Amino acid sequence: EVQLVESGGGMVQPGGSLRLSCAASGFTFSNAILSWVRQAPGKGPEWVSTINIAGTTYYVDSVKGRFTISRDNARNTLYLQMNSLKPEDTALYFCATGSSISWKRWGQGTQVTVSS
Repeated sequence: EVQLVESGGGMVQPGGSLRLSCAASGFTFSNAILSWVRQAPGKGPEWVSTINIAGTTYYVDSVKGRFTISRDNARNTLYLQMNSLKPEDTALYFCATGSSISWKRWGQGTQVTVSS
């Protein structure tokens, strides 16, 4: 059974930083393309970032230069380092298997709120 458990969210002031983690189990982590997706209140899901099995990374334009996706295959964990956070980054963040074109959500997500 695939399990993805997100953590690390919280409330932060504009300009602050957070590091999200996603603990994975139930599949061969090192062979998986993984993504972060977010959903703001009242809006549909928005793809944020993907990392492939070679470690190549991709980002939506709005987070380029501020967010960094990474993976630790030894720990079966996916990360999202978020710097220079803005109020518009407020959303429920969840990790997913797959890429920007086709992804699948498995977990509950972690809430990120950026507010002064």
